[in-house]
Amino acid sequence: MLENEAKPTFSKSTGLPRKRFYRARAHSNPLSDSHFPVPISPSHVDYSLHYPHFFPSSGEVNCTKKIQFADVGCGFGGMLISLSTLFPETLMIGMELRDKVTEYVKERILALRVSKPGQYENVSVVRTNSMKYIPNYFEKGQLSKMFFLFPDPHFKEKNHRRRVISPHLLDEYAYVLQVGGIVYTITDVEELGDWMKRCLESHPMFEALTEEELEADPVVKLLSTATEEGQKVARNGGQTYKAVFRRISPSL
Repeated sequence: MLENEAKPTFSKSTGLPRKRFYRARAHSNPLSDSHFPVPISPSHVDYSLHYPHFFPSSGEVNCTKKIQFADVGCGFGGMLISLSTLFPETLMIGMELRDKVTEYVKERILALRVSKPGQYENVSVVRTNSMKYIPNYFEKGQLSKMFFLFPDPHFKEKNHRRRVISPHLLDEYAYVLQVGGIVYTITDVEELGDWMKRCLESHPMFEALTEEELEADPVVKLLSTATEEGQKVARNGGQTYKAVFRRISPSL
């Protein structure tokens, strides 16, 4: 904590990083070339860098412990932080393209681990382009939950190919999701909400959760409240549009 107090980028009262030092453009072009390390396969992901509590040494194999939740375009990590305490034994990771935002989430997690020993050991973040490299991080059927919260709407029709929910990308998400795994989406843009819902409805490997299932799922309640974007929409009295679908086996 003394080290954090000496850093102007950290709050003296909370010990957490200050967002204003990590601000970046609201969105990045997912089709542009970015330079960062990418594992050549899921078996090359070094879990000890992300979860030292569970994997004390590099290269240690723990077949019973793998990442299960992925927050795609995790922003400042609000959903990850909320999920971490709700599912303390589940490994989860945020995937973010913007370097400054990724660094903020890293610092936030490290500061929380220091201030609250024993907590937040199951959460991490990586700078990557999830539209290109999802199969590099996760095996077939590895994930049980994927989150796409307030993604870039890419309003122009010519840019719809940049949207993080699309028929092509849903094929990849279906590959890394286990049967019964859930995709959570939310936006404050009605047209994008309709788009994501239609893409999921049209895909043969996804089906919508029932109203009863939505009510019983504690994660659904976090979609509007856990992220900075969701909190901003609520403050402004805006409306949100959710689509929550389950991965199913294709019909024979």
